[in-house]
Amino acid sequence: MWAHECHKMDLSRAEKLESQNEVQQQPSKGTSFLRTCFNGLNALSGVGMLSIPYALAQGGWLSLVLLFLVAVLCWYTGLLLRRCMDTHPLIKTYPDIGEHAFGFKGRAIVSVFMYVELYLVAVEFLILEGDNLDKLFPNTAFKLAGMKIGGKQAFVVLTSLIVLPTTWLKSLGLLAYVSAGGVLASFILVICIFWVGAVDKVGFNESGVTLNWSGMPIAISMFAFCYCGHTVFPTLISSMKDRSKFSKVLLVCFITSTISYGSMAVLGYLMFGEHLKSQVTLNLPIKKLSSKIAIYTTLINPLTKYAIITAPIATAIEEKAVFRNSRSLSIFIRTALVISTVIVALTIPFFGYVMAFIGSFLSVTASVLLPCLCYLKLHKAARKFGLELVIIVSILVAGLFIGVVGTFTSIKQIVNHL
Repeated sequence: MWAHECHKMDLSRAEKLESQNEVQQQPSKGTSFLRTCFNGLNALSGVGMLSIPYALAQGGWLSLVLLFLVAVLCWYTGLLLRRCMDTHPLIKTYPDIGEHAFGFKGRAIVSVFMYVELYLVAVEFLILEGDNLDKLFPNTAFKLAGMKIGGKQAFVVLTSLIVLPTTWLKSLGLLAYVSAGGVLASFILVICIFWVGAVDKVGFNESGVTLNWSGMPIAISMFAFCYCGHTVFPTLISSMKDRSKFSKVLLVCFITSTISYGSMAVLGYLMFGEHLKSQVTLNLPIKKLSSKIAIYTTLINPLTKYAIITAPIATAIEEKAVFRNSRSLSIFIRTALVISTVIVALTIPFFGYVMAFIGSFLSVTASVLLPCLCYLKLHKAARKFGLELVIIVSILVAGLFIGVVGTFTSIKQIVNHL
């Protein structure tokens, strides 16, 4: 169902092809406009759907204006990435853009931000599963290696044991098909939330606050997380039959996803107001069928997509290993990767604050700052004083401000809650 998660399938496949020097463009067999729109919506409609009401509650009603502004800003930087790709026919992925702009260091920087983002989204999956399963089955506990583990921690460990075998698969072709349900799952979630409020009589009676300055850094960081599909945009462009139509694809995707995010934010805030939790599913009345459908829809996708998300990280590590073709070493690396995400998820089980950190530090960098810097480097004409340069510099300043303030605030909240 989900933003970072759904689009990582395309990313992992692209990186694998790239590492084997087999990336080839075949326009005659490219993806259609409609299919690319669908893939783009998958990239933008992710776990952010669960937390967008909480983000609105943090910033107040007027922060909806910021949601719209972040959408416009990220749409524009998406266009800049497309223009960067037009400078060289061999550019296929986001790291390619970084390399053509700033050499090996550029590729390394882009890759690091991508891999760290993937890793933390995998951690978010485990936190999400733990929170929602604990909501469905409270007071559950089991024994592991003689130790009694209960509550959210128990479900985090249980989830990791379920997904562990899927991470050992080298070929993720079958798993890739699950991402096709991303947009549908997001739609089902919005309908379920509306149903809870309108039909199950929870009501839309909360007035909320107009503006909450103290919560604004968290709110805008989470908004940024919602629109960070830029790592997959170059892959989508490369796959199209007619690359010139990608600008229209971006417009369709950003308008549609903004309507979805806005609807979910308003519905959730009107229903639960200041009582909203980091995931709106945690507020739902558990005895209602619509609530259970919403939670189960939320739970299924992370289980199936965890392996897709961690695959590029594991592959990158394996390619640096001495025995890169060793099956046992591959299993060890992938198992160690899962164990490390479990440890992080148990240590920092704060879904909303971790999402805010990803949004402010990683998403702002990858979706706002790097596209602007790469574009200025690759287009000399853009560096001449004019409207375009003013716009890009303004975006860079805004991005830096959001990144610094949001990162500081999210880290501070995480430390305070440890």
